Amino acid sequence: MVENHPTAKKVLMTSNGDQVSRSIAFHLAKHGCKLVLMGDEDSLKSIVDMIRDSIEGAFPVELVALDMEADSQDAFDAAVQKAWTCLGNFDAFLNSYTYQGKIQDILQVSQHEFKRITKINLTAPWFLLKAVAKRMKDHRSGGSIVFMATIASGERVLYPGADAYTTTSAAIHQLVRASAMSLGKHKIRVNMISRGLHLDDEYPASVGRDRAQKLVKDAAPLGQWLNPDTDLYSTVLYFISDGSRFMTGTTVLVDGGQSLTRPRLKSYM
Repeated sequence: MVENHPTAKKVLMTSNGDQVSRSIAFHLAKHGCKLVLMGDEDSLKSIVDMIRDSIEGAFPVELVALDMEADSQDAFDAAVQKAWTCLGNFDAFLNSYTYQGKIQDILQVSQHEFKRITKINLTAPWFLLKAVAKRMKDHRSGGSIVFMATIASGERVLYPGADAYTTTSAAIHQLVRASAMSLGKHKIRVNMISRGLHLDDEYPASVGRDRAQKLVKDAAPLGQWLNPDTDLYSTVLYFISDGSRFMTGTTVLVDGGQSLTRPRLKSYM
């Protein structure tokens, strides 16, 4: 059943259908948000079905197809316009579509793989931010823009085999700060959530699920990997709500302290 909640907003959200974004979309809908999901339609239909079948009274979730590897800014602008038409306007935009690629040595990363990682994690967010912010500005309503990445995008949480992902995601930290400076005069806030890793992320998976589950108890302060179903959505709700209206240009870590001990975590793994 839909919960009455002060954070109920009109939200555009990108998703690749992964466990993290599925859970966030579910909780946004549960808290009364009107959602448009953007990305590959086939991978997002199951999220729409889950929300429809599980949450009594939820607003219908709209889908807008978008190739996140498109080279043209016009493709992103057209998709955002379609979503804007569906909702009437946006209160918030959440970019939760990321691509980490497989864990591999930097010397083994192909040109094609590097371009794909760059397009999805840097070029697409740039185009989407511009398209969303332009409409928020013209509508004079302001709004909240939130980017999602893992703690691997931060300087203190590097681990082997994620060179391309960490490089492109680190650029989003700077985009958040720079665009917050530029867009504040339009009452548009830009923030970032840097999430901890869960067991199905590439790095723990490469270590081995059983080994990762056992050793994290000794290596991370809270002794656990992130639970995508329970550990992130409240922070998202906060960032899209009016309660965070005085926060912009900020990255919040939701990682159970994983980022505090990355060198130690690597040695344990």
